[in-house]
Amino acid sequence: MLILAYLGPLSVVPLLVEKDDREVQWHSRNGLVLFAAWAILCLVDVLVVATLQIFGCLYTLLMMFVGLVYLALMVLGIARALRGERLLIPGISDLAARF
Repeated sequence: MLILAYLGPLSVVPLLVEKDDREVQWHSRNGLVLFAAWAILCLVDVLVVATLQIFGCLYTLLMMFVGLVYLALMVLGIARALRGERLLIPGISDLAARF
């Protein structure tokens, strides 16, 4: 369940199944907010590229970097969760703790 917690939309599964495990719930909320932040950035990228085609190449490179950072955070989150630690991401973890 800790691995599923950081796999994008699949982070809903541990959130619904493991209601008694606080650690799984925390990682699942953290993974879900991380995925939502990435999805919002992708949506903004699509809107910017669609309206300002001059910056298309720059935004494509930026989104490639954002995708790599998202992938790295997913892997770090899974690795830390399996070791029994928490990955605290400024802003993301604070927002996830509110839910």
